[in-house]
Amino acid sequence: MTCCAKLRAGFLSATMFTGVVFATQASAQETLNTEMGADTSSAIIYGDAILVTGTRRATTIMDTPINISAISAEELERQRIDDVRDLADFTPGLTISDTGPGTTGSIVLRGLSASDVGDGGANYDDSLGIYLGEVPLYYDFKLLDIERVETLLGPQGTLYGLGTLAGAIRYIPNRPDVTHVEGEVHARVYAKSHSDDYGYQADGVINLPIVRDYIAFRSATGYYFDPGFIDYPLLVQQPGVSLPQPGGPDGVSDEDYAANLTSREDLNFERTFTTRNQLLFQTSEDLQVMFSYAYQRTRTDGAQSNSAGVLGTGRYENASRYIEPVDRRAHLASMEINANIADIVDLVSTTAYTDVRSQALSDVTDLLLDLDYDYELFPAFSAWNESDVRRKQVNQEVRLVSRHGGPFNWVLGGFYNEQKYQSDYAEHVPNHPWVEFGTSPNPEALEYVSYVTSKVTEKAIFGEATFRVIPEWQVTAGARYFKYDSEIAGAAALPLLGDPLSPYDLPGNGGEAGQDGWVWKFNTSYNFTPDVMAYATYSKGYRIGGPNRVAPCTPDIPLNPDEYQGPQVICALPNEIQYGPDSTENIELGVRAQLLDRMLNVSFNVFHIDWEGIQVASATVYGVTGITVNGGGARSKGFETSFQLRPVPELSIQGTYSYTDAELTDDAPGIIAVNDPPGVYPSKPIQLDALAGDRLPGSARNAGSLGATYIMPVGDGDLVANWTATYRGNVVSRLGWDRGYGDKIPGFVLHRASLSYEMDRYAVSLFANNIFDKYAVVSVANDRSRVGLNDGVALRYYRQAVVNPRTVGVEVRYRY
Repeated sequence: MTCCAKLRAGFLSATMFTGVVFATQASAQETLNTEMGADTSSAIIYGDAILVTGTRRATTIMDTPINISAISAEELERQRIDDVRDLADFTPGLTISDTGPGTTGSIVLRGLSASDVGDGGANYDDSLGIYLGEVPLYYDFKLLDIERVETLLGPQGTLYGLGTLAGAIRYIPNRPDVTHVEGEVHARVYAKSHSDDYGYQADGVINLPIVRDYIAFRSATGYYFDPGFIDYPLLVQQPGVSLPQPGGPDGVSDEDYAANLTSREDLNFERTFTTRNQLLFQTSEDLQVMFSYAYQRTRTDGAQSNSAGVLGTGRYENASRYIEPVDRRAHLASMEINANIADIVDLVSTTAYTDVRSQALSDVTDLLLDLDYDYELFPAFSAWNESDVRRKQVNQEVRLVSRHGGPFNWVLGGFYNEQKYQSDYAEHVPNHPWVEFGTSPNPEALEYVSYVTSKVTEKAIFGEATFRVIPEWQVTAGARYFKYDSEIAGAAALPLLGDPLSPYDLPGNGGEAGQDGWVWKFNTSYNFTPDVMAYATYSKGYRIGGPNRVAPCTPDIPLNPDEYQGPQVICALPNEIQYGPDSTENIELGVRAQLLDRMLNVSFNVFHIDWEGIQVASATVYGVTGITVNGGGARSKGFETSFQLRPVPELSIQGTYSYTDAELTDDAPGIIAVNDPPGVYPSKPIQLDALAGDRLPGSARNAGSLGATYIMPVGDGDLVANWTATYRGNVVSRLGWDRGYGDKIPGFVLHRASLSYEMDRYAVSLFANNIFDKYAVVSVANDRSRVGLNDGVALRYYRQAVVNPRTVGVEVRYRY
């Protein structure tokens, strides 16, 4: 593709960086398949316009009357966007704090989060839908052989089987091609500041027509090693024997260090193997069946966070007493059927099974010290925990999309989703003298063990209908009816007090809940000219409730903790076992335009969201264990904009900006857990009120990006230079952060650049991320009421997750 052709294709995108889609000419087969509703192609040239499928139909950007953004395969490559953690820099209204490879991460759309931030991210979030192809799965699959990533802001429950409170993110993979053999190999190697290792990545794609025009296989496989940069200099040599703090809270002498402690460097590395395989059968262009299998495994040995200077640790040092490995893996298997029925409707059916498992170890010493059971009286005391969490999900979605033509078209679908959750948890106090007074034998020095199992089943019917009143004006209405049921069971044991070593040996406790309801959507748009469109949307979002992942209390535990005189217990009271649903009402006005003979491409929208019955993080009365509760209402309002300017054929300038003002509108009593008095022991946990006007945590009020791309023909290829600056404004760490000992995390600007030489089949690039090696905190764990001394023991609860330091490297790519 020539320089000017690249610029023109990029300029026709939805939004730059929120949707820089450098399109390539699609085959007639791809166009037909896209029109059928199967995402076999993403952004494709159709005449001189780009087709996207976020509305479940193939529509041009100028005819897509919702807030949709798309990042193309070319831009994913050029910006080295490897997974979901990198998307927020280029998508207005989206905040993702990169907390490292231990989890998928915390994703916040338009400020709709009320829970505390953390240094470990999240492995599950049902406020938004993440789709790999047609399968909903909250997991950070690598963006390998992806045609584009679409982000839809605002509730999408009338178009998608999975109900969405805030929006949806869709990974659209390249599909098998039944006509051509093709493939790609790619490699990247780089150095990272503050790390002793080099990083590398190697991946490949192959497409094989097995029976030309009828059967094809496509596979994408890669291995990633990202070097760590966080050191753990205060690890205990022999747990329960070595002194974790041998010289007191002020520092450690060389002699004490040699006798008790050791260190490991760069523990927050990432090792990921990923593969996605697709087998396509088609009897004709009107009937396709595709089987897919994806697998990914990620391992690391430490958190991407520091300890804020505890015991003299530095910016890239963590004060944990133990290494903190995480091993995550996901399996996905699916079958998709796409059929044209008599040129009246397209049938799209997806059946999928997913299995996600995360196993982790971590330092839990501070948690046990915080319970004030005098563990701090033993100088060698330290503790670690292990968790094994597994989610199995079966879902079925069937969708009918009209294709009969005329001014009226419609989408009708059904959805079934069953998710089973299993969690096993244990805390160990190695070599602690209390072990001999509890269950005997107790060879693993178990202090606390628990299990939780739950099942949530959701069923829904959804649909939309659109009537084109005149060629320039359309009106759309949609509805969704849903019903869900949830059940939970679990138990907890304290072997130090004589309970069994396994919680499965105790009677289980549990409960059930469920609800049904409706959500609605109304949308209209008007094309003033072929290059100027305005739209308006009212939509309602809904998130189901469910079980908290804490073992229920036994019947003998009183509701009032002041009446309890027994030993340590961690459990959920009857009103803490389940949490209820929450909902949003979203109003949005937007305009999309191509101006100055398409030299300027711009989009702008304003939104107002009312959020009721918000699901927010809190803690149990017994054991102060994290749970979800419902707490009042909130409101989010703001605007999002993006542009692309092409002053000369060789130069493209692009930018984004978003403003999100999200705060509580109602008081929420007793949901902010802190220690009282703060930083002084003995203390006790208390719960403060969140107040109307409190800013919602986890999202940036201001965010944006600005970049430039220059393409110059050189020889048989193009020299492509790109520079991008991204800005994330300040973020508060919790509701009532100024009263609840939280943080207002400062904003920061990062710079990245690349210089590439691209030919039809070959490409080589030099790149640098975080060019000026900016140190910035993106998130924090816990609050400052837990900073201080516990009988002379320096607490290491509080942590700060930090951005990746400067990274410089080279990559090569070959297509055949």
